[in-house]
Amino acid sequence: MATSFQQPYDFRDESDALYGLLAPLADSDFQRKTQFKNWSVHDVVAHLHMWNWAADLALRDGDAFRAFWSDLASDIAKGGTLVEYAEKWLDGARDREVLDRWRDFYVEMTDRFAATDPRTRVPWAGPDMSVRSSITARLMETWAHGQELYDLLGVGRVDKDRIRNIVTLGLNTFAWTFVNRGLEVPSPVPRLRLQAPSGACWQWNEDVVTDRIEGSAVEFCQVVTQVRNVADTELKVSGDVASRWMSIAQCFAGPPCEPPAPGTRR
Repeated sequence: MATSFQQPYDFRDESDALYGLLAPLADSDFQRKTQFKNWSVHDVVAHLHMWNWAADLALRDGDAFRAFWSDLASDIAKGGTLVEYAEKWLDGARDREVLDRWRDFYVEMTDRFAATDPRTRVPWAGPDMSVRSSITARLMETWAHGQELYDLLGVGRVDKDRIRNIVTLGLNTFAWTFVNRGLEVPSPVPRLRLQAPSGACWQWNEDVVTDRIEGSAVEFCQVVTQVRNVADTELKVSGDVASRWMSIAQCFAGPPCEPPAPGTRR
C-alpha cells in the first residue's frame, strides 16, 4: 500500500524481527523472567500487544480509547498493575496464543496507520499526538522491550537503520526529560554524532561545541529508552548538560523513571 511516510513499515519490520526471535521458543520459555521488573516473556508480549491495540483504538475511535484509558487509570489508582490489567484484558489467553495474536494484530494495524495522514491527531494517555508520533512510539516500545528478551535469550541483536526513528524521538524528548521531573530545561541541546548500524554517521546540532554525545546510535537508543545505564555503554559524553541528560534520559511518556543501575541490565 502506498504511503507518504515510512514509520508504519519500520514498526512492522521491528516487530517481525522480535517475532522471529520468539517464534522458536518452547512453551515453557514464556514463563522465564527478564531483567525488566521480573516480567516474564509472556508479560512482555502481552504488554506490547495491549498497547498496540490501544494505539490502534485511538486511531479508529478516540472516545473508545478514552474509555479504555479511564478504566485502566482507575484500576492502577486502586493498586493494580499493568501486568495484572493486561491479564484481565487478555481474558485467559496465554503464552503462544498471545504471541500469535500480537503478530496478527501488528500486521493489520500497520496497514491502517500507513493509510492515514501522518499529521492526523490522535488521543493518548498524555497530550494528543500525531499519527506519525503514535506509530513511532510503538516502534520505540517494541524495540525497547525487545531488548530484555534478547538479553534473556543471550542472542546478539542485529539492528537496522530504522532505529534512527528512536534516536530522533530521544532527541525530541530532551526538554521533556527535565520538565517531567520538574527541572529547568538546560541549554544547549547537546550535539549528537552517532554511528548508525549501517556504518553511516548521523549528526545533529553540529554547531554545539560545549556538550557532545558521540558513539553508537544503538547505545544512545539504549540509554534514552532506559534499557541500559549510560555507564554500561561506550558513549563519549562531554559537558554538564549532556552528562545530566544521559543520567536521566527518558523518551517515553509517564511519570519519571530511573534508569537501571549500572551493571544490572546486560
